[in-house]
Amino acid sequence: MNNKVNNHTTKRIGWAILINIFITIAEAIGGTLSGSLALLSDAGHNLSDVISLGLSYLGEKVSERKATRRHTFGFKRTEIFTALINSLSLVGIALFIVLEAIKRVSSPPQLSLEIMLGVAVIGLFGNVFSMIILGKEENNLNIKSAYLHLFYDAISSIAVIICGIIIYFTTWVKVDLIVSFLIAGMILWSGLSLIKRITHIFMQGVPEHLEFDKILKDILGVSGVKNVHDLHIWSINSNEAFLSCHICMDESDGKRDTDRIIQNINEVLLKNHNIRHTVIQAENRNLCEMGELCNK
Repeated sequence: MNNKVNNHTTKRIGWAILINIFITIAEAIGGTLSGSLALLSDAGHNLSDVISLGLSYLGEKVSERKATRRHTFGFKRTEIFTALINSLSLVGIALFIVLEAIKRVSSPPQLSLEIMLGVAVIGLFGNVFSMIILGKEENNLNIKSAYLHLFYDAISSIAVIICGIIIYFTTWVKVDLIVSFLIAGMILWSGLSLIKRITHIFMQGVPEHLEFDKILKDILGVSGVKNVHDLHIWSINSNEAFLSCHICMDESDGKRDTDRIIQNINEVLLKNHNIRHTVIQAENRNLCEMGELCNK
């Protein structure tokens, strides 16, 4: 991501933070005055939005820093680190909502529907506006985790509004607790899904959009390559893949032009898989037999 795009992203995050600070304060006051756990849950989720967006802002700013002799990959992994914290906060909030709902099952409080509905509507419009400002970026887990905070908070606000309408017509106040459980379930599912993706990156797994076997086949298809071993594919953030491998040279054509072969491999990897960062080692046959992940 270049600096111009990154600066634009951080500005959008900054505006979203300001909006959600206002929503959090409004829903916290409204939830306390109305007695609605669903609205308080939404306020708690909005507080996590503020924290999430703040971490996302920090992550984008830090990731702009250039590589150094001490940090040769730069600081791009900050995106993943902040996304992990955001995801863990989603899980924590979901568990808090569940525990609070369980406490209220035996004695649901009296609710003020006017305050509950009014504040929920304000929260809904604020979240939708924040989502529009932030935008959805599938290729940036940091921004995606922040976007999901906002998305599920908007869903939560809709659920609170529906909850208030049901209570108004039926006087069944326990629906407030049911909605709280549903909100917690959505938040928990979102957080765990992101944690799974983030953990895969931390474990240096093959990026989800790439297929190991197809990449291996493409490398073997380059003229002059007889064999491949020690093929590793990983990423340090959500949109940049890295590859390293050892290739056995085919000597049937006489003298080998290793520079040309490696250049051809890089062209194939870039064209077919959008892999720009590679380390390719050319070897003689006796070294090739020593490796792992080897095509024989």
